[in-house]
Amino acid sequence: MRIALGVEYDGSPYSGWQSQPDVPNIQDTLQAALSGIAGGSVSVIAAGRTDAGVHALEQVVHFDTVAERPLSAWVRGTNALLPSSIAVLWAQPVPDEFHARFSAQARSYRYQLINRPVRTASQHGKAGWFHAPLDVGQMREAAQHLLGEHDFSAFRASECQAKTPVKNLAQLDIRKDGDVIVFDLTANAFLHHMVRNIVGCLVYVGKGKHPPEWMKEILESRNRNQAAPTFAPDGLYLRNITYDAKWELRQGGSFQ
Repeated sequence: MRIALGVEYDGSPYSGWQSQPDVPNIQDTLQAALSGIAGGSVSVIAAGRTDAGVHALEQVVHFDTVAERPLSAWVRGTNALLPSSIAVLWAQPVPDEFHARFSAQARSYRYQLINRPVRTASQHGKAGWFHAPLDVGQMREAAQHLLGEHDFSAFRASECQAKTPVKNLAQLDIRKDGDVIVFDLTANAFLHHMVRNIVGCLVYVGKGKHPPEWMKEILESRNRNQAAPTFAPDGLYLRNITYDAKWELRQGGSFQ
């Protein structure tokens, strides 16, 4: 039997999603809790791997098991064995053809940036911070140069293992609410550090270091060394994963 889960987590205490020896990670922590419910070893596959300090509002994973349990056991039972920083939101059986990663059509991320002279305490680890005033209008203009299908090599980490740097960025919305600037991005897939590198470049434009047209120059250069430094992971959230409606996934809400 194949089970899909929606998982929310605070990435601050972990060295990322992926299983790694001798360091706390989300995959191993979740697998240990699920194995406790299944009464045997469980291995999970995620829609995408998040880096150290990156959060998820709704990661999607799947696993195979011969254990027959009510769905409530995979949700509430697993949550009882998980630390408070990780929670299963929903669970449902899916066909064997469903794959959390390969069936995904798009991924959406959100970056929350506090823009004020002094650093935040209440949102420490949950939002990025930049001290100087940022021009949201200029950043929105710069963002338009990135929409569509492009080679995003200039925004790709050197250790990225993606087969191709060509991605289709369908959404890059920027809005401001008080002293919080929110970036919402959606693409068919993302390169390693792509969102944080884009945010870093947009901050350079917002503070007046470069005009909006600089973003197009960086994109066309395909040269990571010409772009801004990678921004902090604190404010980055995997927002949701898009799948074909045929899978009928219970996304966007908690288990009922």
